[in-house]
Amino acid sequence: MRRIAILAALLAALWLAGCSEEAPPGKTAGFAGLGQEAGDFAQAYESIRLSFPEDHAAHPDYRIEWWYLTANLEDERGEPLGLQWTLFRQALTPPDERPEPAPWAADQLWMAHMAVSRGDTHRVAERFARSHSGQDDGQAGAVAEPFRAWIDHWQLATRVDTSDAPGDTFAELQLTAHQDDAHGGFGYDLTLVAEGPLVLHGVAGFSQKSADGQGSMYYSQPFWRVAGEVTVDGESRAVSGRGWLDREWSSQLLGPEQQGWDWFSLHLASGHKLMAFQLRGGGADGGDYRSGTWIDPEGEPTALAPDEIGMTPLATRPAAGREVPTRWRLEIPRAGLDMIVEAPHAERWMDTSVAYWEGEVIARDAESGDHLGIGYLEMTGY
Repeated sequence: MRRIAILAALLAALWLAGCSEEAPPGKTAGFAGLGQEAGDFAQAYESIRLSFPEDHAAHPDYRIEWWYLTANLEDERGEPLGLQWTLFRQALTPPDERPEPAPWAADQLWMAHMAVSRGDTHRVAERFARSHSGQDDGQAGAVAEPFRAWIDHWQLATRVDTSDAPGDTFAELQLTAHQDDAHGGFGYDLTLVAEGPLVLHGVAGFSQKSADGQGSMYYSQPFWRVAGEVTVDGESRAVSGRGWLDREWSSQLLGPEQQGWDWFSLHLASGHKLMAFQLRGGGADGGDYRSGTWIDPEGEPTALAPDEIGMTPLATRPAAGREVPTRWRLEIPRAGLDMIVEAPHAERWMDTSVAYWEGEVIARDAESGDHLGIGYLEMTGY
């Protein structure tokens, strides 16, 4: 066990080193090093066209990548629960500098986070692994056919059998992850069924993140219908609800001056979906850079320009010893929306190697107070 702990600590140190290399004097490298120049890694461009199912798999030529699932659920008693499961990949070396495959010649690091939230309870776990980019059966990885993204026994995998004929491997997935802890353990066994299409953000999947043009390849599956079992502190309950999966990869996600972001994903009662974010700094006049996607009930996306999104923090609450904005005004004039989006519980801090806030939110009409929807909010750099 001590060897495992030492290896985990080493991988955490390597991950943080890879995400936060020192910038040249007088310059910064953005939150967690994500503004670091792409160098010899592959770069995300507007002219790239996504292809499925291939792009469900890992892109080892890019520096950073993630498979990011959040879900708003209810148990059989009507009590709300939230969950997150994320698999991150970090390339250690550009494609031309990779070592030959060998037991310790890793060129990819993997990190995974899982969380379960219920009321004031928020349970979090983290795992690390390593691999060579040529492997597809190691301790961690992500492959397209049949789709599977995993680290140890935590995995997100297709339930679609494509052995006889091609099919959408994202049409139905199974998520399984469990973690022992001092409270009796937590985790989930869930089935995710897509009730709408994949959504490409930005320009055909290229999502710009600053006025200087940095960005990522970015698509989502925001139409998951989720059902299964969630365990919190050793107690298991049947649950159902909605899920949102984000897929993103890049080699320079941010501009060098951007030190964090605020990201919303909302399931609205009208059947529409909304993804909106602001990156603090990196705007045309030195202000915040905003972008988003308005998604109709059939899955047709409309890209939102920076001046089409109003995002104003209204109140902060303490979380993990710091003040974070948990009440926002979110305005989307194109959709006729003026909303107050608020987290009912502030203690959703992810106390992981790269720490951030991630939790459930409720959207209401700013004037009438009518309930408009539910979703998730992620905040980094606080």
